[in-house]
Amino acid sequence: MRWLGALIAGLVLSLAHPAAAAPPEDGGPFQDWAAVVVAGDWHAHSGGPSEAFDNARRDVSEALERAGFRAANLRQYSVRPERYKDTHPAKTELSSIYADLADLTSKTAGGCLFYLSSHGAPQGAIVDDRLLPPGVLGAMLDKTCGARPTVVVISACFSGVYVPTLARSNRMILTAARPDRTSFGCGESDKYPYFDDCFLQSMKAAHDFPGLGRTVQACVAKKEVDTNATPPSEPQLFVGGALKPVLPLLAFNAPAAR
Repeated sequence: MRWLGALIAGLVLSLAHPAAAAPPEDGGPFQDWAAVVVAGDWHAHSGGPSEAFDNARRDVSEALERAGFRAANLRQYSVRPERYKDTHPAKTELSSIYADLADLTSKTAGGCLFYLSSHGAPQGAIVDDRLLPPGVLGAMLDKTCGARPTVVVISACFSGVYVPTLARSNRMILTAARPDRTSFGCGESDKYPYFDDCFLQSMKAAHDFPGLGRTVQACVAKKEVDTNATPPSEPQLFVGGALKPVLPLLAFNAPAAR
């Protein structure tokens, strides 16, 4: 566990950010947001290989760009980056993700987005071959995103475990399952986990993040009924008090403009 001690030690040091750059002039409320999209594993629930998490990582990143996120401020991570020459993800490592998020937030003035697709356990989600506990992710976000509007999406079994620790008035948290439930769609032949599939489908018509979250919840519930997946995963949605009046005003690019 030396990696965890080193990471926590680094997190307690305050980040001295230079002055943030002015927002780009070419528009959209998310153009000056920092975003990271992480594929945390490459195994199916059977232990065999699966492309599901990397498919989600690639296509969620593309959907975010269509919605108005700027490619220069969005970074992708894969456990096997050498396989994906088309999207050039970095290696999935907590220290690198933290350093990159610190770098991105030093160059932007808007909010933050953290998206992780992986397997999970009651103690946290898998990031490469390690667990990412809620407290460590919370410290990472506190030290990089701070008081900025922040959207956290965790697609993993038991991912509702993150909500109590990460909950802040400036954050929205959307998870694939409640703390004591698994999620579905991590087989060797699945293109995406159920949650990521619903996120991608819902993005096509979503206006904003809170609306997206509610649509994803309904989509997952229907998909589980249609496939007889039980017990229901019950994706969790938390929107902090300071964000409730703000997020609906931050609209995604209209579908016609994509």
